[in-house]
Amino acid sequence: MKNLMTTQPSHTHDNTDKLDTNSLLSEARTAEVETHPFGPVLPPNATVMMMGTFPPTADKWAMRFHYPNFYNDMWRIYGSVFFDDVNYFRVGDEKRFDPERIRAFMFERGIASCPTVTQAIREAGNASDKNLTVVTPVDLDIILPQVPKVETLFTTGGKATEVLLSLLSEPPAKSKYPKTNQSMDYPYEWQNDNNKKSNVNSLTLYRLPSTSRAYPLALDKKVAAYKDFFKKIGKL
Repeated sequence: MKNLMTTQPSHTHDNTDKLDTNSLLSEARTAEVETHPFGPVLPPNATVMMMGTFPPTADKWAMRFHYPNFYNDMWRIYGSVFFDDVNYFRVGDEKRFDPERIRAFMFERGIASCPTVTQAIREAGNASDKNLTVVTPVDLDIILPQVPKVETLFTTGGKATEVLLSLLSEPPAKSKYPKTNQSMDYPYEWQNDNNKKSNVNSLTLYRLPSTSRAYPLALDKKVAAYKDFFKKIGKL
């Protein structure tokens, strides 16, 4: 569960060079490991938790907060869904959103945000999930006790869904993963006996569309998908 997850092919080496080559590769990869720069947002009254993967490189940030790229549509979608205004969280005419306003909204509405990936390697140096090697996934034993009212998790793409499902004691086959706008039971089992709570197995996992503009879906359709979801779980 804490092991390296990778979408990259394995490599073989001649036995004579194996130790030296593996050592060099290990040192190079260790130098490339990044830790997620933003801590989780965990309102104690949260009933739902948003779970993505990894932010873009710092040169793409417009703020120091989850989904920091101004051209990612996450906060436009939230503005549209909850306030009928895609620019609700935008700072005037500037190309950035207001992280404190977003945080206050999340605490008021009981919506948590926690990445599925704590440490990762960008194999291509960008934010693409398909080139992201997960080194350390989220430790739900640490996160879930901080949001004891959470009953619903939702992911914002395929990679986050894959990571979460890999944490189950019996991960489903990929053919059983929920497709976009679908859900499934999420029977997580505690790894740390000290953190166990009786109702952890009642979690539900939804998969929603990616808010990246690389995802081929019009903004209004993404807004509709998120609005339907938030209505279904009683946030609208």
